[in-house]
Amino acid sequence: MTQVPFHPLSAPAAQAGDSSAPAGWQAKARIFDYRQAANPVRRGLTEPIPDHHWSATVHQSGSTGVIPLDLSAELGCSGPATSPALSANFLRILAGEGLKAAAAATSALFYVLHGEGTLAWGGRELCWGKGDVIALPHGDAPLFQAGQDSVLYWVHDAPLLRYLGAEPAAARFEAVHYPAALLEEKLQALLADPSSARSNRLSLLLANADLPASRTVSHTLWAMLGVVPAGAVQPPHRHQSVALDLVIDCDPGCYTLVGTELNDDGTIRNPSRSIWEPGAAFVTPPGHWHAHVNESGRMARLLPIQDAGLHTYLRSLDIRFSGGLGG
Repeated sequence: MTQVPFHPLSAPAAQAGDSSAPAGWQAKARIFDYRQAANPVRRGLTEPIPDHHWSATVHQSGSTGVIPLDLSAELGCSGPATSPALSANFLRILAGEGLKAAAAATSALFYVLHGEGTLAWGGRELCWGKGDVIALPHGDAPLFQAGQDSVLYWVHDAPLLRYLGAEPAAARFEAVHYPAALLEEKLQALLADPSSARSNRLSLLLANADLPASRTVSHTLWAMLGVVPAGAVQPPHRHQSVALDLVIDCDPGCYTLVGTELNDDGTIRNPSRSIWEPGAAFVTPPGHWHAHVNESGRMARLLPIQDAGLHTYLRSLDIRFSGGLGG
């Protein structure tokens, strides 16, 4: 398709004495030919979202602090931001120390990669440990205190609010703790179900009773605890939400294939490959086909967090599988 150069058809300057054009009202007016502006997602304008990867080494050493997975320079937006709507971070907390996870956000999700400690938030206290998931709405900045060296994965929607020029005003859902033991119990029940052998994905979707229509972990966030069995090659699928993926556990031989088109046989054409390692994180751009592969001899685990709660509300998620719509 031929690209039409981007040249605005600027509005004419207001003439002196023209009462129909008050001073300044037309100064920023721009008018484009539809062909120039219908899809401005391109390099140098609205930057495409990259499929970026961070090794686990980013959080394996250092002092207590927040480690942002910041792509704001690549995205052309104010930071820190990992996607236009979300910010992903690691919290590294040394034993006996505390850290506040402060962000002007409506939704925050925490996954305990390793360690244990306590959370103080909203006048309440919670003990957390490895494998736990915690979802918090707008409120006081949560204070995490570690009983041993700990790392948590933290995703929130502050970039979306910065873009809107908005401030969070009220909690949109009640805080929820998903203990690791409960998640493991539900996961084992899923794996034992004979119908699971026919599923495209073996996963638990985390949800909140305050959000019955979207069935998501918050009104903006979506979270899935997924597994890829040994030797499995998952069929490709895609969606319009951005996935911020955390590798929880795997052996060498696990990876994700990502590409924009499919071959006639339903495989991804000319895919890039994101290699898994425990504690690594990567971005899956919106609209890109992706498939998880496990060539190792042991089941792997992944936690994708997306802005799919927002897309579900907007009716724009458009999730598709290589064999047609379905799960």
